[in-house]
Amino acid sequence: MTIEHQQRELPLPTHFDPEKVGEIWRVDYLQRASEAAQWAAEHDIPPASEDQTRIALIAIDVQNSFCIPGFELFVAGRSGAGAVDDNRRLAAFIYRNLHRITHIAATLDTHTALQIFHQIFIVDENGQHPQPMTMISYDDVAAGRWRFNPLIAASLGIDPEFGQEHLLHYTHELKSRHKYDLTIWPYHVMLGGIGHALVPAVEEAIFFHTIARKNQVDFVIKGGNPLTEHYSAIGPEVLDGPQGERIAEKNRKFIQMLEDFDAVIIAGQAKSHCVAWTIDDLLGDIRQYNEELAHKIYLLEDCTSPVVIPGVVDFTEPADAAYRKFADAGMHIVQSSQPAAEWLPAPAPE
Repeated sequence: MTIEHQQRELPLPTHFDPEKVGEIWRVDYLQRASEAAQWAAEHDIPPASEDQTRIALIAIDVQNSFCIPGFELFVAGRSGAGAVDDNRRLAAFIYRNLHRITHIAATLDTHTALQIFHQIFIVDENGQHPQPMTMISYDDVAAGRWRFNPLIAASLGIDPEFGQEHLLHYTHELKSRHKYDLTIWPYHVMLGGIGHALVPAVEEAIFFHTIARKNQVDFVIKGGNPLTEHYSAIGPEVLDGPQGERIAEKNRKFIQMLEDFDAVIIAGQAKSHCVAWTIDDLLGDIRQYNEELAHKIYLLEDCTSPVVIPGVVDFTEPADAAYRKFADAGMHIVQSSQPAAEWLPAPAPE
């Protein structure tokens, strides 16, 4: 395939309906597989293994809970339609760049009920649980306003005393490291539930890419540890317990991707939380390893939105400040509306 051929933009396949991006349906895998194979032949799209310039796309938490209106944590942004518009652009970006994207990794936030950021984990002195979107600080826990729920200790395999000690330690760690206070989120992306699944429009695009490029998507599961939040795909918010014991480990997969690929594109939800903290953790690893790797990262800014709940919270400004920090570190802030050939590394000559 010539350089000119690689730099072209592909058309959108006829099955892609931008108006359905905010809906749920069953992907017809057999039909899409047949169409993807035909599409690759028609547009001279080679197997990903033949790419000389290797491009990876990381889609962070593009799941129904965050991306479908009416679900538990729909990321509306200030527009009110944030994640739907983001995924419309993300799916189109994947289709237009099937021949250019070598590999796709999709992270899946994965929760069960008994976790530190869900209501059932915490009670007040009367045994009442906090409401969703309650922010719990170290001072709250130290003062006894909120405490570990001893009724769930046996199910978690811990003592009630340890649970309380951990909650105090955990909120202190967040405070000392200048993280957000512990947020009580609605039950969301519940393992086995419909909210955990990828948004159908993006799932369909990723599946189409897999068949057309003959390259397996990499699903990255995160968020299942009951004792810590896990916004970042790199690692959870707190790695150690109150007695110095290790409760979680960091994921080295993404720093490895920066070594293995010529460019890594990042999109997904939410800009203010899982996306921003994944990038921030990745930047920390880069600074310890090789600062030049930051230049390989491209942030699709129009394919991500911040958490905004009118009258409750608005994380737009912290998200924008984080992206300015990433740009200052050498990462590229790009838009899916810009032809990728204008900002991605030029194809290697054959």
